[in-house]
Amino acid sequence: MELPELTTLERLPPQNLDAEQAILGSMLLEEEAIVCAAELLQDGAFYKDAHRKIFTALLTLYKANTPVDLVTITDELKKRNLLEEVGGASYLATLTSVVPTAANAEHYCRIVKQKAILRDLIRATTRIATECYEEAIEPDLLLDKAETLIFDIASKKLKRDAVAMKDIIKSSIEMIDLLYQRKGMITGLPTGFLELDQQLAGLQPTDLIVVAGRPAMGKSSFALCVAEHVALTQKAGVAIFSLEMSKEHLVQRMLCSHARINAHSVRSGMLSTSDWPNLTKAAGKLSEAPIFVDDSPTLSVLELRAKARRLKSRYDISLVILDYLQLMSESSMVENRQQEIAVISRSLKALARELTVPVIAVSQLSRAPE
Repeated sequence: MELPELTTLERLPPQNLDAEQAILGSMLLEEEAIVCAAELLQDGAFYKDAHRKIFTALLTLYKANTPVDLVTITDELKKRNLLEEVGGASYLATLTSVVPTAANAEHYCRIVKQKAILRDLIRATTRIATECYEEAIEPDLLLDKAETLIFDIASKKLKRDAVAMKDIIKSSIEMIDLLYQRKGMITGLPTGFLELDQQLAGLQPTDLIVVAGRPAMGKSSFALCVAEHVALTQKAGVAIFSLEMSKEHLVQRMLCSHARINAHSVRSGMLSTSDWPNLTKAAGKLSEAPIFVDDSPTLSVLELRAKARRLKSRYDISLVILDYLQLMSESSMVENRQQEIAVISRSLKALARELTVPVIAVSQLSRAPE
């Protein structure tokens, strides 16, 4: 279903044509204004169709290293058979007289961008409202769709188009050169486990890392150690979704680990006098760590995605940890549990790519082979 056209709404959508003209006029006056506009805007940010076409033509000239002025933009629009459509040469001349200087180009760009965001919000909410009335989609799925639309707008994220190989090669070579310059340095989030970091070069954004093992093999402890290291040494936000342990139990384990105190002594209340200073010191450090714990005992993929998006938006988290995979549920119809886990795993990978963060999923293996 396409987003509804804004022209179908009763009220005039948010826009500022004066600011749009000021941007285009500034771009015709100074190259710096072109650079600023290219960085902050895309053609869709312009409300008036003629302005979108002029903006695109200006960027085309700039990218081709062609001087940008009234003569060249007029010629470019003629080649595209768009000159009369945008108002003719007289309208282009008017644009240069709108602003005496391009000094305020960035301010004009931000005005236009804000109006574009408001229009995007109107489209998104109108679409959701329409689908709510139709009642053709399950409420949980509709909630996820609504959050996706709003999250995309909030993060100013653009849907990716296909990219030419030459462009991918260029960025890949740049990354390889960066790695060469670093000579084996960690490029992702360090886990705190030296040999693992050397093998992986750290936890890379968009990666899904599955930590699998049989019960009581230390999977959760490993994940918590990674969370602690990332939060304390890198000052990076970590979201922990604990389906197995309560938040109190989880934090208790982290305190014991950080304070080097036997967990059994804590559970049995047999702490020694010398343990308390270490415990207090650990509590002080961990209380400042940007770690966010959600211990909802039942969590669907849709709920996890919604919560992770909010944490990313509010706190810019850099790592998501799920403990553990088999306790999650998937609302879609699947034939068996194996397929359900596969669907959940694909969703977690999609989440890692969407948020551009590594996702660690703890997975429990069966004891049956033993």
